[in-house]
Amino acid sequence: MRQQVGLIRRSDSGSVKKIWAVANQKGGVGKTTTAVSLGGALLSEGQRVLLIDLDPHGSLTTYFGLDPDAIEHSVYTLFKDQAEKRPERRYDAILRATDFEGLWLLPASTAQATLDRQLGAEPGMGLVIQRTLADLAGRFDYVFMDCPPMLGVLMVNALAACQQLLIPVQTEFLALKGLERMLHTLQMISRSRGGELPYLILPTLFDRRTRASTDALRALQERYPARLWDGLIPVDTQFREASRVGRPLTLWQPAARGARAYRALLDTLLERPAADPQPLGGVA
Repeated sequence: MRQQVGLIRRSDSGSVKKIWAVANQKGGVGKTTTAVSLGGALLSEGQRVLLIDLDPHGSLTTYFGLDPDAIEHSVYTLFKDQAEKRPERRYDAILRATDFEGLWLLPASTAQATLDRQLGAEPGMGLVIQRTLADLAGRFDYVFMDCPPMLGVLMVNALAACQQLLIPVQTEFLALKGLERMLHTLQMISRSRGGELPYLILPTLFDRRTRASTDALRALQERYPARLWDGLIPVDTQFREASRVGRPLTLWQPAARGARAYRALLDTLLERPAADPQPLGGVA
């Protein structure tokens, strides 16, 4: 991870093209992998990408070589500044350049786990990230927020700030229960937003060799046909290797099965024809 040497310049015009939140009220379903892989795919197309780690566990932060237990300035700083009514925002101290030009990180601190207890009742806490992205408009083309697996002020911030929600769901039946909780949360948030938040369900960790995966995928197809991405993210050991070296798989091994799947997903999200069609949909 490169240390920042001054904030990247603000564009004279323009704004963020799309803001996604990646969330599910169950851990281990591929949220961080989704944010990193899609961010890497956009970076390879010359886009400027911001990744925001809202999860106190800090998996996204750790992915890029930072320690959530030791970091001084983080997403937590944004909330503290809001509560203390600081007139300036310390973006120069918080934003981190990664080893990939054009890919930036707002890292997490484990202190974020205390936000609901410490600051949850303070005015304006639900819109901290929305205000942050408004301040940074023009500096990034796309934003991905990696959310914690529980409802609280951090997830509320993500759902208030995003334009579309991505819900990774591991293709196994326990994960389907987590999806039900997430959709219930989404209904509540949509009411407070005054309109429905668009969302897309992403089948992840699919292993067509197992009946559990194929049965879970079939259940998703039957229950959520209008909201389910028609592709899937397969089990791929290269994801583990990519995280070990701290590189998005879509940049490091673009021909890997998992990388090609995320590129197909990106085509769907950007509503363009798939450049590399993959026979991923359905159950074989």
